[in-house]
Amino acid sequence: MSSSSSRSRRLGVGNGVLPPARDRSPSLNKDFDLAFKNKVVTVDGVKVKMQIWDTAGQERFRSVTHAYYRDAQALLLLYDITNRMSFDSIRAWLSEIKEYAQEDVVIMLLGNKADVSSERVIRTEDGESLAREYRVPFMETSAKTGMNVELAFRAIAKELKQRAVEQLEEPKFQIHDYIESQKKKPSCCAFL
Repeated sequence: MSSSSSRSRRLGVGNGVLPPARDRSPSLNKDFDLAFKNKVVTVDGVKVKMQIWDTAGQERFRSVTHAYYRDAQALLLLYDITNRMSFDSIRAWLSEIKEYAQEDVVIMLLGNKADVSSERVIRTEDGESLAREYRVPFMETSAKTGMNVELAFRAIAKELKQRAVEQLEEPKFQIHDYIESQKKKPSCCAFL
C-alpha cells in the first residue's frame, strides 16, 4: 500500500491527563496547563497525523473542549486511578461528548497512573465495567513509564485509518480485539 496521509484531531479530556505543571517537559505551556502536540503514527504504510489537545480536565477549558469535540475524530478520556473524583467525573465527560461530538467519534477510556498501584483508589474492574457500559475500549496506562501509551495511540490510529480507507476486501478492524491481543504480548505493556 502506498504511503498516504490522513489527518485527525484528538483531544485528551478527563481529570488524569497531564502531570502537575512542575513535572512537565518545558515544551508544555505551564501558564495555561493546555498542551498541544502533533504525533504521526504509521499504520500499514498509511501515515495518520494526530493533533493532540490536552486540557487536563480543567474547568476553565470547557469552552475550548466543546469547540474541539465537534471536529474531533477520536477522544482519549482519562481518569487518575489514584483519585476517586477523577473517575466519578467520567460520566459527565461522556455526556458532554455525546452532546457535542460527532456521532461516530472514537472514544477510548484510559485509567492513568497505573505505575502507582500502591496508591490505587479505582479498581481495574471498575474501569472495565464503565467502559463496557459505554461500549468503549479500556486500558490502564502510565504516562510516567509509558505503559500502554503507544498502544493507545496505535489502536486509535488503526481505527481512524480503517475508517478512512474503507476497503471492502479488508476485514473490519476491531479496536477491542487489537488492544487485547497487544496486551498479551510480553513486550507490549510491561513497566519500563
